[in-house]
Amino acid sequence: MSHTPSTDMITPKLKMLTIINMLKKGMRSTGRGLLDFRPIEVVLGYVPNADGSALVRLGNTVVVAGVKLEIGSPYPDTPNEGALVVSAEFMPTASPTFEPGPPDENAIELARVVDRALRELKAIDLSKLAIIPGRKAWVVYVDIYVLDHDGNLVDASSIASLAALMSTYLPKVEVDEAGNIRVDRSSKVSPLPLNHKVVTVTVSKVENVLFVDPDLEEENMAETKLIVAVSDDGRIAGLQKSGSGGLTESEILAAIDIAIKVGNDLINLITSKTLKQN
Repeated sequence: MSHTPSTDMITPKLKMLTIINMLKKGMRSTGRGLLDFRPIEVVLGYVPNADGSALVRLGNTVVVAGVKLEIGSPYPDTPNEGALVVSAEFMPTASPTFEPGPPDENAIELARVVDRALRELKAIDLSKLAIIPGRKAWVVYVDIYVLDHDGNLVDASSIASLAALMSTYLPKVEVDEAGNIRVDRSSKVSPLPLNHKVVTVTVSKVENVLFVDPDLEEENMAETKLIVAVSDDGRIAGLQKSGSGGLTESEILAAIDIAIKVGNDLINLITSKTLKQN
């Protein structure tokens, strides 16, 4: 069962004013700067039965991403390629404001943002996932589970997804003369082929102040936010705005510049943590 977030959390007015005044001075209530992420912890192999997985703690936000490789039929328009499928679920214990029910637009949007970020720049080399060209190929399932919600679920999910993909290895596959496929999951042949590393950077706006990685209180106060997907070679993989507030052209350009710089730092951090644990 999936649970979806409620937006009924209310921040006391005095605390709100304090947070706003600190943001205007370039500070956060926790002491971090406007362009500083909360502490990031990455634990690989968190789901033993997955082909790749990672638990990510972004401050008090906790997300798990698991990768499962299954053999399926390729899409008719890409007969010689594998496929990518991303899904997301909000666990009932993640927040007291979550409501039970099937996945709604919040869970679907989270999955789509992560999916588009990976798909747009072909982060996974799907051309190397064909097993029997035109007939069988690997399908890469990325399942995202939100375990604790304290703001910025998209960035936490993109970090967890990238770390999980970087820790995924293809199992040994044998195809006999009759076209029968045998998979030996006990034998890992090679890492999942990646063309690029891609993450999202959420830039929020409160009273003309731009800042990254909003916690839950900052997120609920934000007039608007721009989610920017960036790659390891400095390209933009996607933009998505949410919230009723507006962004000027100069603010959009400033947010993109921030995302490119911060995104590069995030990718380097994830790469470093992943290499140490693999």
